[in-house]
Amino acid sequence: MIMTGKYKILAKYIKDLSSETPNVETYLFVKDQIAKYQLGIDINSTALKNNMVEVNTTFKFEDKEQNKKKSYFELVYSTIIKIDEEVKDKKELEKIILCDVQTKIYPDLEKSLLELLHNSGYPGVKFDKKVDFESLYKQQFN
Repeated sequence: MIMTGKYKILAKYIKDLSSETPNVETYLFVKDQIAKYQLGIDINSTALKNNMVEVNTTFKFEDKEQNKKKSYFELVYSTIIKIDEEVKDKKELEKIILCDVQTKIYPDLEKSLLELLHNSGYPGVKFDKKVDFESLYKQQFN
């Protein structure tokens, strides 16, 4: 198997997809409020055999305010990667998982989440700025 760079994506798929709007009153309320919803991102990984790693990226799109009426959207995206054997350093591995892989899969993730929102009855939703995993990573580790 030829490695491109330090890792190779073997597979990627939607592991879990959730859209919850309990009733029509909530839907109508959320339709006016959805611009205030925020995107939360969580990344975790599990080591598999043979230098493979399962990376789960969770996008939550939710209302951070204490409104009684709210919708909830969540997407868990799983990426299976194979790490080059030369990668021994924990820091390097962290950067691959938290930054490089995320930057690579982000367009698919964003598209899937937007389709979920649009199909859930919120056609006007868009994300103004792309998530910059490089700078998030630097903030966290520098």
